[in-house]
Amino acid sequence: MDAVLDNLDLYFKAFGYTVALFLVSGVTSMILGTLLAAFRVGPVPVLRWATSVYVTLVRNTPLVIVFAAFSFMAPMLWGPLNFRWLSVHIGGFDFTAFFAAAVVSLSLYTSSFVCEALRSGVNAVSVGQAEAARAIGLPFSGVMSQVVLPQAFRASVPPLASVQIALIKNTSVAAVFGVAEATSQMRSITNDFSSQRTEIFIAFAIGYVVIVEVFSFFAARLESHWRVAR
Repeated sequence: MDAVLDNLDLYFKAFGYTVALFLVSGVTSMILGTLLAAFRVGPVPVLRWATSVYVTLVRNTPLVIVFAAFSFMAPMLWGPLNFRWLSVHIGGFDFTAFFAAAVVSLSLYTSSFVCEALRSGVNAVSVGQAEAARAIGLPFSGVMSQVVLPQAFRASVPPLASVQIALIKNTSVAAVFGVAEATSQMRSITNDFSSQRTEIFIAFAIGYVVIVEVFSFFAARLESHWRVAR
């Protein structure tokens, strides 16, 4: 355990990158996933078909391939997608092209699962409520934003929480593509202190468990609050 204790600054900084990846990708995937869910149940056939294809394709593609696509293929199709224009420095944290590519990859991948989780919540809303909203003159956007989606989010808290917990663990894939998050730092420390490999693995596993448990606590509180509010 001395290997971790002697490098606590690197340990916490690595998990700082992990949390940053989770927060930015989590918010982005929720926004994009909500739009996808609205398109998926919307009245425009082309959007329903396109969204269905997107969700099916992304959900069945390994996350590593999505990362590879945005790290190597996307810049060849359009220059700005190399994200070299991004250079943000906050304290000791550097958010550069590797971080941006990881956020885009995680967001696009997770949004497909958010879409399906939220769609299950939309299906749980009584059809009569949507019809009543349309009867008083609300357009589709108004029906979704004021009637359907608020109830769908309440019904979808458990599956959405599971999706976001999976996202926390999926941030580890960013280690392969140049982001110095927890898994990347664990590998680096392990290379320097191979005799303490087990202790290092346990220390980093505990870090992930703590993050997941903190998020699960707030998700459970939110679910409990919304259950009472129904």
